Amino acid sequence: MNQQAMAFGLDLKGKVAVVLGASAEGGTGWAIAETLARNGADVVVAARSLPPLERLAERIGGAAFRCDAGVEADIKALGVFALERYGRVDIAVNSAGLPVMGMISEMTQTLLDDATRVNFHGPTFFIKYMAEAIGSNGSIIFISSMSTTHPVMPHIAYAAAKSAADCIVRYAAIEYGPRNIRVNSILPGPINSDMAKEAFADPDFERAYAREIPVGRVGLPDDFANAVLWLAGPSYVSGLNLQVNGGNQLTRMPRPDELAKGADSYGSGKALGDR
Repeated sequence: MNQQAMAFGLDLKGKVAVVLGASAEGGTGWAIAETLARNGADVVVAARSLPPLERLAERIGGAAFRCDAGVEADIKALGVFALERYGRVDIAVNSAGLPVMGMISEMTQTLLDDATRVNFHGPTFFIKYMAEAIGSNGSIIFISSMSTTHPVMPHIAYAAAKSAADCIVRYAAIEYGPRNIRVNSILPGPINSDMAKEAFADPDFERAYAREIPVGRVGLPDDFANAVLWLAGPSYVSGLNLQVNGGNQLTRMPRPDELAKGADSYGSGKALGDR
């Protein structure tokens, strides 16, 4: 896709940001980290895979930290690392996600545990420990999914876990509001990132998604990075599950049978922006 997302600017000089789930080059978390750094923030990038994080950190002049997005102790340590490295945290973004697949008839305890560990427990602990690191006056954001409001088969466990985390956002906004910590989530639709380029290489596959989106194209990582940048600034917004999908929330997601040769990739989770 040649069309690029329009850049949105904000002065973040003197601010420190943490971005979890940023190891996939060309992915949403990667773009978020680059955008925050480009606008002046010092950025700590985190994920399970350290080598690509170190490349990103060098590229943006930030710091890398290995962190499993579903492990409480790792998330707590991430907040401690950011404070030790930069002395403060102002912005915290959780872009990690595990797209567990399966219909209800196929569901197992292991699949449910995997889905909730990363997509529900992880965001909850992320809010807890990033709020501790921020102290007061900051913004916490996590990347959810449009599949929480518009069924996408067979993303049942993934969508349900993300829905639970969206609910936590509203409770967190009330709990941390007195400290002027704003908590929000972003609900992307399909994302044409490097991780999904194989699926979107099929023009029929991309058209099936694009025709359901009023602006006429699927999302790019920069679209969601710009939304994060806006929420990271002095916006008067908290407790919001923000639909960022070109108006796709007004229509529907395509069915697997409408995706032609890309139907297998649709089931893999990559079209949803596997981060």
